[in-house]
Amino acid sequence: MKRILRLGFLTSVLAFPTAGADELEEIIVRAEASVVASTETAGSGSTVNAETLKLVRANHVHEALVRIPGVWVSRGSGQEHLTAIRSGVLTGPGACGGFLFLEDGIPIRPAGFCNVNNLFEINSEQASALEVVRGPASARFGGNALHGVINSISFTRNESTQAAVEIGPYEYLQGRFAAGSDGFQLNANGSRSDGYRDDTGYDQYKVTSNLSTNHGKWKAVHTLSATRLNQETGGYVKGELAYEDATIRRTNPNPEAYRDATSLRIASHWNLDQNDRNWSVAPYLRRSDMEFRQHFLPGKPLESNDQTSFGALTRMKGSTTNSRWLLGAQVETMRGALSEQQNQPTTGSAYLVGTRPEGTHYDYEISSFLMAAFYDIGWEIAENVELIHSMRLERLNYDYDNRHLDGNSRDDGTACGFGGCLYTRPADREDDFTDVAGRIGIEWEAKPRLKLYALIGRGFRPPQATELYRLQSGQTVASLASESLRSLEVGINATKGRFDVDVSTYLERTNSLIFRDADGYNVSDGETRSSGIETDFAFHPNDIHTLALVATYARHRYDFTRDASRGETIISGNDVDTAPTWLASAHWRARFTERTTFEFELSHIGPHFINAANTAKYSGHTLLNWRGNWELSNKVRLFARMINLLDKEYADRADYAFGSYRYFPGLPRQFYLGAELEFN
Repeated sequence: MKRILRLGFLTSVLAFPTAGADELEEIIVRAEASVVASTETAGSGSTVNAETLKLVRANHVHEALVRIPGVWVSRGSGQEHLTAIRSGVLTGPGACGGFLFLEDGIPIRPAGFCNVNNLFEINSEQASALEVVRGPASARFGGNALHGVINSISFTRNESTQAAVEIGPYEYLQGRFAAGSDGFQLNANGSRSDGYRDDTGYDQYKVTSNLSTNHGKWKAVHTLSATRLNQETGGYVKGELAYEDATIRRTNPNPEAYRDATSLRIASHWNLDQNDRNWSVAPYLRRSDMEFRQHFLPGKPLESNDQTSFGALTRMKGSTTNSRWLLGAQVETMRGALSEQQNQPTTGSAYLVGTRPEGTHYDYEISSFLMAAFYDIGWEIAENVELIHSMRLERLNYDYDNRHLDGNSRDDGTACGFGGCLYTRPADREDDFTDVAGRIGIEWEAKPRLKLYALIGRGFRPPQATELYRLQSGQTVASLASESLRSLEVGINATKGRFDVDVSTYLERTNSLIFRDADGYNVSDGETRSSGIETDFAFHPNDIHTLALVATYARHRYDFTRDASRGETIISGNDVDTAPTWLASAHWRARFTERTTFEFELSHIGPHFINAANTAKYSGHTLLNWRGNWELSNKVRLFARMINLLDKEYADRADYAFGSYRYFPGLPRQFYLGAELEFN
């Protein structure tokens, strides 16, 4: 880790010649940190700004992103989560490939090596903003931006030093520190909790920093992000409506489960304005390590994975009288590894015992190389009417090296009973994926502060390494294609007086959906179709009150029939598993004085099926939350939060598998209180 840290700072500083005579000064650098503003084109993009993030003070990223239409980041145990953006909640080790997570416009993980819980590797607690682009965005941001993009902006400027502490139930404690001056900013926070359920505590630490410098005509921001999570993980509680049982809801059937993860990212954002053109170059370096007990599998094996990757993202922007354009390229290389070890005998039926042996299940290294080129162009084809066109060509190569025995034998090379071991290790191989994404549309500024747009787009996501090389009995090669998604979207954005309205409607179709079939094979021949309408509405009746409502009505359906893993039956026309028709949140914020702000929030998850056969259902829930801030002086601030004010019994996540209802119980009423001091 220390070597990587030193290498990253050298990369940042030496990427361009340094003008020794330049001294540090306050510098404004675009650095393409914002993915909503950087492309300056139509589409569904939303932002949770710094003021809101500071008021929310989320101890899980779900609490911040509930304000974005079409988005549901389903809370898991501790800091775990699953994501949905214009989709059902996607599960499985490769499901994270459907979303692209960025920090200052740079992917936080290499292509093909994502983590389904990736958002806990971002310092969202102290971000300048959280941005979400909904719908296929691969043409602008790359593979994995199939359903959407979440971007955290870390660039902040704070000329003072601030320290805050917050306490809450279940021994919750959080400390935050922020300091900045002369072009340097440091944000750090640490939190801990014993957890609401038995053996579900965690410790979490996050640091982000950035340094602004001048190097001749180039201006740069050098950033560093590091995170560490040590978590005791809770498993599902089982039984229909088990989350309503006061005794069961606090239990943890898997006290042995845990997750330890670290991440480090270093980037350097260089910008040059010259001859009406803007040049940006961003070299980056990333490292992550994770170890977790797979308590959800018989035998409870231990998985360890790590990756080291580096690359560069370049852009050139310009404009003419009636057009604007952006050209860019990305190159990236990664070296990673994954192992799965079972150190205890499997218990259960003779079949489970015979097919899931102790010892090594998987042990492989993988390297990847990515190259991409893209453009985003807009032409004014009539007065206040712009034609938009974007395209990206991307090629991803995997070089897989199995470090254990090929096939599905035991550690000693002997065969398992019942036709073979469950775990199959493919022989060494290479795989290549070449994909094209594009979008075309029209944006019409009908009058000042009134815009209408229509877009047709195509996104993609290559198969993830775990889908290609982590196979089960009987499948020696996973011949997978990249998933693709086609979309038609029409929207309107308007501001009139004290009203702000953003409405978008869409139709989507996903092809080559990757899933595990009834034989345990990884296949890519599924299809889904979706339609929906998303509304983001705000009303400012005066300088004191703000009323806001975000609401989504959407239907996500399977468009194929197939027997799948876990005994699931997918039937064409059924609703996609864990895809609520309704998602909504409402907010009333009041600022009665310059020093007092409070907010009430209603958050709603609608009823939804929790299995592919649509035979089991969760009824949904609505939660009421309250938050308040008080400035006692220019140096002292108090803040408080009451979450689940009405003490609703609900489930953060509901599932039905292996003939049983399963839940992650939601937390009861919680009260948090804290204070912040500011020093000059």
